Amino acid sequence: MNPLRSLILAAARNGTIRRLVATAPVSRDVVRRFVAGETTAEAVAVTRRLVDSGLTVTLDHLGEDTTDKAQAEQTVQAYLDLLDQLHAQGLADRAEVSVKLSAVGQMFDEDLALANARRICAAAEAAGTTVTLDMEDHTTTDSTLRLLAELRQTWPWVGAVIQSYLRRTYDDSVALAAADSRVRLCKGAYKEPDGVAYQDKIDVDKSYIRCVNALLAGDGFPMFATHDPRLVPIIGERAEAHGRKPGSFEYQMLYGIRPDEQLRLAQLGHTVRVYVPYGGEWYGYLMRRMAERPANVAFFLRALATRS
Repeated sequence: MNPLRSLILAAARNGTIRRLVATAPVSRDVVRRFVAGETTAEAVAVTRRLVDSGLTVTLDHLGEDTTDKAQAEQTVQAYLDLLDQLHAQGLADRAEVSVKLSAVGQMFDEDLALANARRICAAAEAAGTTVTLDMEDHTTTDSTLRLLAELRQTWPWVGAVIQSYLRRTYDDSVALAAADSRVRLCKGAYKEPDGVAYQDKIDVDKSYIRCVNALLAGDGFPMFATHDPRLVPIIGERAEAHGRKPGSFEYQMLYGIRPDEQLRLAQLGHTVRVYVPYGGEWYGYLMRRMAERPANVAFFLRALATRS
């Protein structure tokens, strides 16, 4: 693993560094490049702007390390409020939500997490949109896929996420690429041991391409999450080889990263979905974005230097 990436991921778990970053006067301004804001209203305003520019959106209410039922309920209520606003403002046909099961109780009560996810899915259905279950570190993969299967019995459109850095992911992509399924393929952003995850970038990329082919060959709807300028054209070439036309798959990119490329792909007729996080618990998300792409670290440090 890249030493810088290891250092950043370690910082994500360091309480002292977290307090320093969170209290630095410039931090909140810099974070706005990657995070839509802290409130539902701010998130919806960003969604409106992106949709008006021809993009689609998936919204993630940031919240991790949920350790009790009250915290989980706060997250559920945040999603219910968000879905109500998306429906009220006519955005639900262009914006869905992404949910981390750990934020709704998975780490201490899997049954509670399932019940809470059902409430969010029911609200999404009523609003006229969909839900994708985010994937986290490898210790939650089996649990997340179990709950996904339960939810898909009622809502077959619930999206899955798989991560190409995990050694198991090719088999998961084959298993998940069934009719009516929605599957987001990303590289992965958590620090994982060698036994379960590829450590070298080239191996992660090769795994990504194998999974691209598996998903395109299946009957589901693939969602390819990457900003990699080498992988984006490869996805287009493989889609064409598999007879996939624009609209039968989509590109996904993070809010604030390669916005010009997002618009370029949309102008070519592709569906491009922007992953838009919002909420007060932005620190862990920001650190993983830094770890994924060292250029983001340079951006952050430049902003600190110019604003200090």
